[in-house]
Amino acid sequence: MTTWTRQQLSNYVTFKTGKLNSNAAVKNGKYPFFTCAQEIYKTNTWSFDTECVLLGGNNASAVYPIFYYKGKFDAYQRTYVIEPKNDNNIRFFYYAIRKKLEDLKQQSTGATTRFLTIGILNNLQIEAPEPPEQLRVASLLSTYDDLIENNEKRIKILEEMAERLYSEWFLKFKFPGHEKIKMFDSPLGKIPEGWEYGRLGDKILIKKGKNITKNTILPGDVPVIAAGIEPAYFHNQANTSAPVITISASGANAGFINLHFKDIWASDCSLINQETTPYVFYYYQLLSSKKNEIDNLQRGAAQPHVYPKDLMSLRTLHAPEPLIEEFENLISPIFKLIANLVHQNQNLTKTRDLLIPQLVTGRRELKS
Repeated sequence: MTTWTRQQLSNYVTFKTGKLNSNAAVKNGKYPFFTCAQEIYKTNTWSFDTECVLLGGNNASAVYPIFYYKGKFDAYQRTYVIEPKNDNNIRFFYYAIRKKLEDLKQQSTGATTRFLTIGILNNLQIEAPEPPEQLRVASLLSTYDDLIENNEKRIKILEEMAERLYSEWFLKFKFPGHEKIKMFDSPLGKIPEGWEYGRLGDKILIKKGKNITKNTILPGDVPVIAAGIEPAYFHNQANTSAPVITISASGANAGFINLHFKDIWASDCSLINQETTPYVFYYYQLLSSKKNEIDNLQRGAAQPHVYPKDLMSLRTLHAPEPLIEEFENLISPIFKLIANLVHQNQNLTKTRDLLIPQLVTGRRELKS
């Protein structure tokens, strides 16, 4: 039987912090840049070349991002770079610390912004076996993460294929038969004959989500989509069926566009659901053609906001419906593949998350 001991985290690992300000992010930078956000940014510098755990040290909601990474990267000054002592397996401690995130949330300090101090981390109690067993546990759990990561890469490739086709047809006007179509003047410059210049709302209905508060949410696995990139909470029922497009309405991520292949509760966001077709075309129109304009729609100083009526007032080009239908027919198989991969990842994530608390506490032993 494997022996597990309970010790302070500082007995197993060391802590450093990054040195950069949060504005050090560079679009299309060469190296990952870890901050206190759930998103990984990019930068052209690197200060670390190691295998470690990255843990955000402050967050308004005390939802601290945590990542495992191996290689060159840079980090924000409030991000902890956690490395192993002796022969301890850092990937095991990635999962062990993940399991403790709720404890860290309760222990963090601060009013407007919550902080994880080095003292809190040093004293965090962690159960761990000897390094060989740490490796076995980490290897099993990382198998799930590796499968999820491979699926995410495949999803990205498929999405890029679809976006390139949209760009060719509807931005560069190189759609099938374009050579035979005359071009004429419009407020947007030369456009093909048969295309129209008008409002986005002439063709689609963009609705407001139904706000739900933390106090009224019932435990479940339905994502509540609000102002952020990640689900704000999880509820026991949905208010719109997949596929659904959401545009975040407020906060730092106001205007963020996402396509969901799972039923969701749309809260503080605008949404386009199956009542509006074809959804794939309008997803790429918003993402490729209108993203900058949507960002400029944000109103309000303290809390920027994007409203459905403003989205529907955006001026845009309306392609002929037969061409949109042809595009949808080509893209639909790609989106079915994406949907299948998304569902695979949801199942893998659920299984992994069930295993983590069992395997990193010794409640469930691996067979020899």
